Amino acid sequence: MTSTLDARLDALRMLLDSGNGRIDDETAAGLDALLGRASARRSLSPEFTVVGVFGATGSGKSSLVNALVGADVARTHVRRPTTSQALSVGWNADTAAELLDWLGVRERVVRQDPIDPRAQKLLLLDLPDFDSIELANRDVAQRLVAQVDALVWVVDPQKYADEVLHVQFIAPHARHGAVTLVVLNQVDLLPESQVAGVMDSLRGILANDGLGRAKVLPVSARTGVGIPRLRAAIGDLAAAGELRDARLAADVSTLAAAIPEPGVLPRRTDVPLDRLTRELADAAGVPVVASAVAGSYRKRSQQATGWPVVSWLVRFRVDPLRRLGLGPLAKGSGTDSDPALHRTSMPALSAGGRAAVSMSVRGFADAAGEGLTESWRAGIRSVTDGTIASLPDELDLAIARTRLPAKGSWWWAIFAVVQWVALLAALVGAGWLLANALLPGVGLPRFEVPTVEGWAVPTLLIVAGVLLGILLGVLGAVIGRAVSASRRRRARKALTASVREVTRRVVVGPIVAELDRAREFVIALAVARD
Repeated sequence: MTSTLDARLDALRMLLDSGNGRIDDETAAGLDALLGRASARRSLSPEFTVVGVFGATGSGKSSLVNALVGADVARTHVRRPTTSQALSVGWNADTAAELLDWLGVRERVVRQDPIDPRAQKLLLLDLPDFDSIELANRDVAQRLVAQVDALVWVVDPQKYADEVLHVQFIAPHARHGAVTLVVLNQVDLLPESQVAGVMDSLRGILANDGLGRAKVLPVSARTGVGIPRLRAAIGDLAAAGELRDARLAADVSTLAAAIPEPGVLPRRTDVPLDRLTRELADAAGVPVVASAVAGSYRKRSQQATGWPVVSWLVRFRVDPLRRLGLGPLAKGSGTDSDPALHRTSMPALSAGGRAAVSMSVRGFADAAGEGLTESWRAGIRSVTDGTIASLPDELDLAIARTRLPAKGSWWWAIFAVVQWVALLAALVGAGWLLANALLPGVGLPRFEVPTVEGWAVPTLLIVAGVLLGILLGVLGAVIGRAVSASRRRRARKALTASVREVTRRVVVGPIVAELDRAREFVIALAVARD
């Protein structure tokens, strides 16, 4: 019992921790109170058994206590209220002072002869009426009904079926049958032929309360009928070594049964990310950056492989990656920059973009929490709110940190060398023709112009140089476009992977943590309910 109770109390602590903000304040207060009560009771005089005698006004509780003890220890009165303070009757109970202090019982009587040989360590409490017209008296009874180890409910033939008695007091302790006695007092007021019928009626009502197995005893404090049996029953309780833990276990069961489950949990916590990643990637500008990678490659390819006569003009066009603050040519993107501080130069998300991010994340969170109760779904929405606020910066940082395929290609150098050779050949041919045209004017003979198949070599040099340069420029542009398309795909894949990592860490991580929290709550609740 002890080890099982330890596990169930640990489960209550987990419920209190996991359910923080997800269970109502009343339930949380009940968990905290029960844990505190269990800790205190198990540490205070564990060898003693505390039996509380409860009943309504006129049921004869105090008279019954006097009859059990065999002395007039409890004050009895004809007028209400009958008892204003709790009274403790103990045998060799001087060592239980700290326990009685915790119970708040100031009136104490120590007797020598126990009511049963097995009840040497018994504390019998005579309690105020739970229906007293004095609020303070009712408060004492309600407080101690949660603190005693065993409950003795005293009813009388006139009010044994009282609805207030059963609904407000007995029925809430339906799981305490192992630590409960029900006493039908004042049976001397009934004709002997009616006692069995009243007892059967009382047992039926108790069965409806959930206490069908509770022991029910007919007694008369005035005549002494049934008192020996009641003493023996209380002796049985006192002799039960695990009575205190049984009471606490019943308290745990009662409280745990009233705690609602979080709802239907998803079978998997690794929820699909594809759709959410795509939506966040689009909102973060991944297509824009991927296009910028392709545009930057085409620009630099044209500069390196285009016809030098016109390719220099390309230098005046702004590099798309530089404009976004990305790539190897972007300002602050060198090896000396801090990647944790590096941000892109992309424009901040517009109101529409932020709304799109919010809708995507909230839709994902709602889908993940589908089946949970409202309080647990509200917890997921709460963590999602913080996620949405931080997500734009996280996405921007992820894009800034992504290694983009922005480097040049090896074939640029070959094209560049051939282009300059072709241009040089064209310039040589043009210079040759120009010199032959100008030399006679200064009195110098012309160069001999060789021919090939009737074509002058200088002319061939010019034509071949220009055509080769143009052809290389066109071929370089075609290859550059093909490679830039590949770079766009690679960049989009790398950027999407970065967005996926942010999505998993910033969006999914907290939501999965909430689902795991709900799962822990379900497991702890099952343990607490035993």
